[in-house]
Amino acid sequence: MGWQALEKSLKRLEAGDPTRVVPFLTVGFPDIDATMSVVPALERAGAAALELGVPFSDPLAEGPTIQRSSEGALAQGVTLSSCIETAGALREKGVAMPMVLMGYYNPFLAYGLDRLVDDAASVGVDGFIVPDLPVEEHEPFLEACLRRELGLVPLLAPTSTDDRIDAACASAHGFIYCVSLLGVTGARDQPLPEAASLISRVRSRTDTPLAVGFGISRKAQVDALPDEVDAVVVGSALVDLVASSASEDREARVHEFLTGLGATSGQGPGQ
Repeated sequence: MGWQALEKSLKRLEAGDPTRVVPFLTVGFPDIDATMSVVPALERAGAAALELGVPFSDPLAEGPTIQRSSEGALAQGVTLSSCIETAGALREKGVAMPMVLMGYYNPFLAYGLDRLVDDAASVGVDGFIVPDLPVEEHEPFLEACLRRELGLVPLLAPTSTDDRIDAACASAHGFIYCVSLLGVTGARDQPLPEAASLISRVRSRTDTPLAVGFGISRKAQVDALPDEVDAVVVGSALVDLVASSASEDREARVHEFLTGLGATSGQGPGQ
């Protein structure tokens, strides 16, 4: 597993391959039982990898949907340790797709970077996404991750300079997260015009898989993305669906949603 599993699962082998889909869920929202039931349903629907969101009190990159999900999970006592334990429980349940923890740097730093990487690797986590950790400051965490062959996924935005893109491409392991717009997370109906230029700039510098996220909620948006895109990250629309679904309907509804986006599980381990 590790960053190699992420790269293998997300990489499109040729232009005609379907775009991979990477769902995002906040761990413990609306409760841990929901996370434990929804994740296998997403894998069955063809998810290529999974972002497990670590609840945080000040999620600066998130819109209202994911902010509310974080608040709900925190109110139930979900912690970074809970998220690691949940990842391990999902592996024990048979979930094979690559998984990354998406969270903010303060809880990771407070936990201890080496301890965090060791604990995450021991339960089968494959990497991390840290929205508020710029590439100029990520070296200590990157070194800790690579010691256990875990990925540290950089984020790039339409405003990223060429120097920052170069730095992100040089250090990326697993995939690169291209933010499709200026703003915070949240499902949107309009096209994503800022994405195409960013994708072109990044693809010209690396063969590492590129995942596009922020604002994606419909198959038409996925289909409109350039061929250079390997995967899409779908978060707020899925979190909204989980929140609005009765427990007995949740698995069926998320399965239908993901397959409707054209999800494919790629070439990852266990697929």
